[in-house]
Amino acid sequence: MIQKKICLLGASSVGKTSLVKQYVQGIFSEKYLTTIGVKIDKKTITIENDEVQFMLWDMEGNDSYNVFQERYLRGASGYIIVVDQTRSSSLLEGIDINTLARQVTDCPAILAVNKSDLPATWHLDNSENEAYKNLFDLQFSTSAKTGANVEEMFLTLAKLLLRCTNDDITTK
Repeated sequence: MIQKKICLLGASSVGKTSLVKQYVQGIFSEKYLTTIGVKIDKKTITIENDEVQFMLWDMEGNDSYNVFQERYLRGASGYIIVVDQTRSSSLLEGIDINTLARQVTDCPAILAVNKSDLPATWHLDNSENEAYKNLFDLQFSTSAKTGANVEEMFLTLAKLLLRCTNDDITTK
């Protein structure tokens, strides 16, 4: 079995915990509980005869009063920056968090634009979309509430990480 540590980062109340619950347990709760520190969940999936166990590190929200905890990224195979499509400020905060994360790791990064079940208050135009594609390895529009693209996002990340692992093995 291959274990991969995945960190979920983003501003407060963007849906990091809800994405993890939807992915691991297949549930969504309207109840909002603030994550303090980090909460770790596990999920094992099988891809092309390989078992991959995700260790999902759900981090507390980062914003102006709570600084980014770079130590949590140690040993991470990838990270997901979660932003809320109903709050444009969460995108700017997510970009700032990504900039800080890139200073300590070069592992694959995903941008998850969450809450796709709600009306968007901001949209990326083509030039912005291209600029953000350069910052992130993958981008997904997700809904923790409906489950839209949640499974696909994690599955795509697992396949990417397996390719990276296999590439490392063949080059040694």
